[in-house]
Amino acid sequence: MGNRGMEDLIPLINKLQDAFSSIGQSCNLDLPQIAVVGGQSAGKSSVLENFVGRDFLPRGSGIVTRRPLILQLCFNKAEYAEFLHCKGRKFVDFEEVRAEIEAETDRITGSNKGISPIPINLRVYSPNVLNLTLIDLPGMTKVAVGDQPLDIEHQIRDMLLQFITKESCLILAVTPANQDLANSDALKIAKEVDPQGLRTIGVITKLDLMDEGTDAKDILENKLLPLRRGYIGVVNRSQKDIDGRKDIRAALAAERKFFLSHPGYRHMAERMGTPHLQKQLNQQLTNHIRDTLPGLRSKLQSQVLSLEKEVEEYKNFRPDDPTRKTKALLQMVQQFGVDFEKRIEGSGDQVDTAELSGGAKINRIFHERFPFELVKIVFDEKELRREISHAIKNVHGVRTGLFTPDLAFEAIVKKQILKLKEPSLKCVDLVVSELTALVMKCSVKLGSYPRLREETERIVTTYVREREGKTKDQVMLLIDIELSYINTNHEDFIGFANAQQRNTHQNKKRAIPNQGEILVIRKGWLTINISIMKGGSKEYWFILTAESLSWYKDEEEKEKKYMLPLDNLKLRDVEKGFMSTKHVFGVFNTESRNVYKDLRQIELACDTQEDVDSWKASFLRAGVYPEKDQVDTEDTAPSETFSMDPQLERQVETIRNLVDSYIGIVNKSIRDLMPKTIMHLMINSAKDFIHSELLAYLYSSGDQNSLMEESADQAQRRDEMLRMYHALKEALHIIGDITTTTVTVPVPPPVNDSWMQEASPTPQRRPPAAAAPPPSRPPAVSGPRLGPPLNPSPAFGGPPIPSRPGPPPINAFGSNNHQDPFSAPPLIPSRPARIPPGVPSRRPPGAPHRPTIIRPAEPSLLD
Repeated sequence: MGNRGMEDLIPLINKLQDAFSSIGQSCNLDLPQIAVVGGQSAGKSSVLENFVGRDFLPRGSGIVTRRPLILQLCFNKAEYAEFLHCKGRKFVDFEEVRAEIEAETDRITGSNKGISPIPINLRVYSPNVLNLTLIDLPGMTKVAVGDQPLDIEHQIRDMLLQFITKESCLILAVTPANQDLANSDALKIAKEVDPQGLRTIGVITKLDLMDEGTDAKDILENKLLPLRRGYIGVVNRSQKDIDGRKDIRAALAAERKFFLSHPGYRHMAERMGTPHLQKQLNQQLTNHIRDTLPGLRSKLQSQVLSLEKEVEEYKNFRPDDPTRKTKALLQMVQQFGVDFEKRIEGSGDQVDTAELSGGAKINRIFHERFPFELVKIVFDEKELRREISHAIKNVHGVRTGLFTPDLAFEAIVKKQILKLKEPSLKCVDLVVSELTALVMKCSVKLGSYPRLREETERIVTTYVREREGKTKDQVMLLIDIELSYINTNHEDFIGFANAQQRNTHQNKKRAIPNQGEILVIRKGWLTINISIMKGGSKEYWFILTAESLSWYKDEEEKEKKYMLPLDNLKLRDVEKGFMSTKHVFGVFNTESRNVYKDLRQIELACDTQEDVDSWKASFLRAGVYPEKDQVDTEDTAPSETFSMDPQLERQVETIRNLVDSYIGIVNKSIRDLMPKTIMHLMINSAKDFIHSELLAYLYSSGDQNSLMEESADQAQRRDEMLRMYHALKEALHIIGDITTTTVTVPVPPPVNDSWMQEASPTPQRRPPAAAAPPPSRPPAVSGPRLGPPLNPSPAFGGPPIPSRPGPPPINAFGSNNHQDPFSAPPLIPSRPARIPPGVPSRRPPGAPHRPTIIRPAEPSLLD
């Protein structure tokens, strides 16, 4: 008992699913659904039951299936059933399953023939089934009975269409043999949703209930109303058999005996019956599985290729091999050095587009952060003038000086040079911080060996810290060198003679604007922060030149919003708002004038602090400097600062110009030497150390075996990769086995199914009336006597010459009916009433005379 073909497929599917499960993937075969459609009491439920091989569906006369039953077959070692509406309850006895189906049907539809589109969901777990979905649908009817609605026909039709319109649904069009095939609603609705006939199989039931003397031979041979996949005849159990507890095994034996003993079916008994229907459906499942295999194979092969290179390294992997460890150590250290150098010098491959790092960030420190820090510290105008005044007075002492003293100039210059130490050391600290972060990033690739990574980070970081001390000593030495000798003979130094004229020259330069091309220092988007009452914050396109700051509506620079001259402008740090994510700085006028509209200060916002620092550096190049925190205000300033005599004021101005000139020279020198010093003593030295000495330090740091000990994560990753690789190979091997052990049956060629559109009234059975006389004397009426009774035959569409070459193309399945005794006289296919005992033995002698008889055509002429 059961579906043997399905059981043969189960091991293949299980092996395939096990192979995919081992690699953590799902094998999406998505086997097709199988639905039965047909009229009431056509035997749909019996066909479905026979396919599964279990008794569990309600039986009876009239409309028994009144709700769709979605039956999900699930492969499982234990055999039981579960209903969706009875979660947690397992049905082991299938008689209880049938009773529950009936009870659940009555609960929704009542007990008086009512129907409902709400499906019953049943899952059957068994070791003898595939993961399939079978759908038992209500039978099509035209007249409402009981509690059925008046539009019962349309309701059932819509219910059927919900399921059979899916392309993955195989349709079993069930028609009883004792009904006119041309009036089959099952074939009609199947044709609507499957016009090509690719997923429709005709099933003829109740062959044992046909009138005596009739058969469905022409239908089953696919000659009459042909289907692309043909028809399969089955004999289900009668209601008496079901009531008598006749099991499916005995029913299948009785079915086979029927087809072998019936004279009209014995020649095609191998193509009839429930086993053959199972074979056909199982073949469709096999075809579907084979159709999905190429896609699965392609997916697996691409994964194998992606793992091939890494697996190649691990195939002969031996964790304790000293040769492997030495080789791995050399490769790791070499790769670390290459990565470090690439990040410093820049590289075209693996460019980071998210943020600045490595050499780019160090470059920004050199040319934006460091110059900005220098300017912030040096330019403190009021404090500088106060210091110059004090220095001049202290140099002269009790005497009133007639000339500007050199010592006052040197004292002020040295004090300003000493202020360079702090930004210079800060620059070194920033570079060290970036180098340390760089070492951490480059050591990520050493993560397979935690001890090696830890030691590499420690050794390189320690070396960078050592070089940090030497670099800072060298920076201090540069500043001490500048302090040791004030070179007033420098070619860029203005000298005392030109110092007094400098202010006049600068004032004239400001008064006469440059008529030539304006130098654009920077362009970019900035947001002007304005209160909501005054219009709210807006983003504009800013252009900073040497003369002005302008902003436009957009980057096309067609609609200028405002132009702000740079005279008397200063920068100021502004704290960002509580809810704001942007970073802000301010621009204001030192003469307390409005900068923009009625605003004394405009606040400009950027997305990041790095953008703020970059804009500040650009403003510095344009001559707009940051504001200095004033410790002493005008109220607390000493009175002598503002009571200078004209001579002292001129001396202060002269030294101020001299200091400005000389500090500019020192700044220029320091700005040039600092990057060179840091690059030479720290960055280049670190690169050389990694390439030449890191390996020796690693060897001397400890035991090589412990140094090259794999991390647990790496060992697990290697094992998983090898397991994945072998599992993929196994899955490919299983797919190959399935491909070689199964066969795809091609789709039958198209047939002339125009009868569907024409709605041919041709009956499916051979009329018994004309054939009644011949059974009593089959030998005598072989030829001439049977001419007149052939009048009904024209209804079959030109049967007078079925023995000629015309009929073979009609039989799409190529049935070998010429080999059996009945095929010799095919010109009278409408006569089914041959006596079974006499027909096989007596008809062959009479066959030679039949092809020469012309009488069969004469009745049609008379008609």
